[in-house]
Amino acid sequence: MKFCSACGKPVRFTVPEGDHKFRYVCDACNTIHYENPRIIVGCVPVSGNKVLLCKRSNEPRKGYWTLPAGFLEKGETIEAGAMRETLEEANAEVVIDRLLSVYSIPDFGQVYIFFLAELSSANFSPGVESEAVALFSESEIPWAEIAFSSVRFTLKKYFDNGSLQQTAVYVGSHGIVNDPDLPGNW
Repeated sequence: MKFCSACGKPVRFTVPEGDHKFRYVCDACNTIHYENPRIIVGCVPVSGNKVLLCKRSNEPRKGYWTLPAGFLEKGETIEAGAMRETLEEANAEVVIDRLLSVYSIPDFGQVYIFFLAELSSANFSPGVESEAVALFSESEIPWAEIAFSSVRFTLKKYFDNGSLQQTAVYVGSHGIVNDPDLPGNW
């Protein structure tokens, strides 16, 4: 950040008085610019014993498989955002059953929220951000081609414990530097 979004004057990166973290501060209007995590919402769309995955058509991780998910938009509930992302990425409508997982990636300032959801029909197809969509049983999932640690965590928790009859919510986190199992530090 170079300029204040409140007044347009230059900002400096400093620890504001009474704070403990570096932040962008505008000396002209005294605005402190806080950088907060972004919320990513998505679904684990299920049909029978299979989960719907999307093959990414854009970076990051183009060509890798993921759950339908994306950034929550202002004015949306987390449930509405998750259903919108599923529709955009897989042309699939779902009925949300319950919250399944919350996964933090502090290094990227991201919090992932995944809902367990039932596909409303067998009608789905790649959306603009997907080159393919498909249903996978646990044994069919291309684990080495899963795009993100948040998706891997959520899928493993679902198949280990997360059937529609369960009620647990799984919470996890990932330090990017500390996971040697993820290619390309994802």
